[in-house]
Amino acid sequence: MIVVNTPGNGLTTFAPLNHAKWDGFTPTDLVFPSFLFAVGNALSFVMVKWSTLSQGQVLFKIFKRTAIIFLLGFLMYWFPFVKIEAGKVVAFPLDETRVFGVLQRIALCYGIAALMLFYLKTSTAIILSAVFLLAYWMLLLAFGDSAVPLTLEGNAVLRFDKWLLGDKHLYHGEGLAFDPEGLLSTLPAIGNVVGGFVVGKYLKEKGLSYETLSKLLLGGAGLLLLAYCWNLGFPINKKLWTSSFVLHTVGLDCVILSILIYVIHFKQFTKWTYFFEVFGRNPLFIYLLSELAVILLYMFQVGDKSAFQWIYLNIFSATGAYTGSLLFAVVFMLCCWLVGYFLDKRKIYVRV
Repeated sequence: MIVVNTPGNGLTTFAPLNHAKWDGFTPTDLVFPSFLFAVGNALSFVMVKWSTLSQGQVLFKIFKRTAIIFLLGFLMYWFPFVKIEAGKVVAFPLDETRVFGVLQRIALCYGIAALMLFYLKTSTAIILSAVFLLAYWMLLLAFGDSAVPLTLEGNAVLRFDKWLLGDKHLYHGEGLAFDPEGLLSTLPAIGNVVGGFVVGKYLKEKGLSYETLSKLLLGGAGLLLLAYCWNLGFPINKKLWTSSFVLHTVGLDCVILSILIYVIHFKQFTKWTYFFEVFGRNPLFIYLLSELAVILLYMFQVGDKSAFQWIYLNIFSATGAYTGSLLFAVVFMLCCWLVGYFLDKRKIYVRV
């Protein structure tokens, strides 16, 4: 995702590294829901430890983690807390800061899913997640523009978030005030966390065998089939986080996880995995590092250019518009990886 977020030039980015403009799907669209899937997967292991804790201790853990991750996301969008106007540095007003976002959605989905899975049976949580997906579909059709309820300008997600927060607290990267990580579209995303939990619990209880693997693969294929059928009436759309998008991404995650289990555990082909483990051992810290570093690179000036633009234009652009843009992002990602590598070698792991 760091490579996706930091191209040297956003106008010359290879298509697979862009999100779908609206309906549709690209490889990039799988990253965020897969992180939610991984959150649910981790929950299936963590909840075993909760059985030795009191209800109050468990609730404190859930609410504390939810609050910290949400606050980190909010502060990241507010950072560096100042902006330049007419050549002067002035405070960035709190009433213009984006409220919801990537970390905020992770926080809310984790908190709600953790409470569901702690208090309810797994089967009940699955049924409730399915109800969320159906209810979200109905809400978009009922409260969106009657003529075009699933468009950027006419969807109920935009209407609800504008009513709740106002334009200034929303994301403006789509050309208008619309937040792809808004509050209403968080409802179906809970299903990605529950899906990850169910898969993690299944693998933990059944063990890693070819039978387990084949059933996981078939389950993923079944979800993909349902997603493609639902896509005919409720298109796969990451920015609206449609219910068909949830089924599609959970299905893909099941298939990809099946392949990884086969390659890593059954074939014991593990020489390539450490590079990714470095990111996985400090994911929140490295993500925040990457975002804050980009903000600072855009803030500091070299001549009449930001440091970000200067580095790209003077070092990477000579290799070609698209290639140079990609190389910039890859080098930036590797710099973040080196920080993660340094932390891992010293057994430093940032947890919340």
